[in-house]
Amino acid sequence: MSVQFATTSLNTRIAFLVELATRLHKYGAASPRLEMAISGSARRIGVNADVWSIPTAIIISFADLAQGEDGRLAQTTQVIRLLSGDVNLDKLCRADEIADQVIAGKLDLREGFRLLRGLELPDTRRQQAAVIGSYGLSAAAIAALFLHSSWVDLLVAALVGLIIGTITILSVTRPRLHVASDAICAMVATLVVIVFSALVVPLAIKSVILAGLIVLVPGMSLTTAVREISSQHLVSGMARMGGAMSTLLKLTFGMVAARQICAVFGIEARDFELPALSPWVDYPALVVAAIAFAILFRAAKRDWPVVILAVVVGYLATRLGGLIPINVPGVPFGVFLGGLLLSAMANVYARYTGRPGAVVREPGILLLVPGSVGFRSVSYLLARNATLGFDTGMLLVTLLISLVAGLMFGELLVAPRRPL
Repeated sequence: MSVQFATTSLNTRIAFLVELATRLHKYGAASPRLEMAISGSARRIGVNADVWSIPTAIIISFADLAQGEDGRLAQTTQVIRLLSGDVNLDKLCRADEIADQVIAGKLDLREGFRLLRGLELPDTRRQQAAVIGSYGLSAAAIAALFLHSSWVDLLVAALVGLIIGTITILSVTRPRLHVASDAICAMVATLVVIVFSALVVPLAIKSVILAGLIVLVPGMSLTTAVREISSQHLVSGMARMGGAMSTLLKLTFGMVAARQICAVFGIEARDFELPALSPWVDYPALVVAAIAFAILFRAAKRDWPVVILAVVVGYLATRLGGLIPINVPGVPFGVFLGGLLLSAMANVYARYTGRPGAVVREPGILLLVPGSVGFRSVSYLLARNATLGFDTGMLLVTLLISLVAGLMFGELLVAPRRPL
């Protein structure tokens, strides 16, 4: 600990650490990584911090290391109640950079605290419009990449994505709408698709609805939950798993409710698969998906090439891994291989650039997470198709285990030097 921190009051150091923990949580840091980041930063400014993080709260006990053996006993305990954070790569990187500058002595603790507080600024209208557009692009790209739908399906999925993005942005400043936004989005998406197919042109109903809702499907949350449980962060992992299952249920309820509304008014969907897109469409769709994820995760413009490369590598590794002629199921092995490469790439990127590996890891695994499988599983169960529901549920578990194993083995291949 430098003289600068030794002469700074304990309350000032605690205030900085609490603000840093709050920012990392809001910008999508998983509990194990947040706890390591805060504990490490605290030691370097002369504070012992015992951190306990869950998706909706942080509890930190602080003690001054200058107290010697007495420093093991907490002098202050801070409880911070928070909503679940959304990934914001730009602000996560800026918070990490501010912490590094403070620890290196380039910034005063009070100045670092002020800069962290300055990250709280809400999105501008231009940024909100870009995020809404990313919902539409993501939906269209998923319809082309995984569902191999027709051009009409793709365009309708993009329209649904734009509507979902608008509702999501509006719900940020409206607490009542935010609570029910998942169910409302699923209901609106299903109504739009069924009415369009009934009155305009037949659609592949389930595929278009799934593509439109893909950003809301909690595949990332399920993956993070399994990772936290596997690393013995049991409370955080189970809480996140419960939140993800709640989201799946709300999405499924919204879809079922919309179907019942259409049945009451006698609107019957024409479920018909039009000619599929040509195989070459996969490649431009992959680039569009990568750009959409860069916007969706609010990556800084300087990080866009890295994000795009991560998404492309993750998808291609998964696809090629599934084609390798070995005596294991193709899709789970492909997901494992994609997770392995992305985890190793993220650690290499963090080691040589000094920036969070989340820039590579978070958008890269978005095409690998099996959220859509979970959504289908719950949908089948609510439709009383127990056989398909449990079968799809087992596939979900298999894919989650494969992805998490790949991420963990990737960290063994290239050891992480930075917690984020």
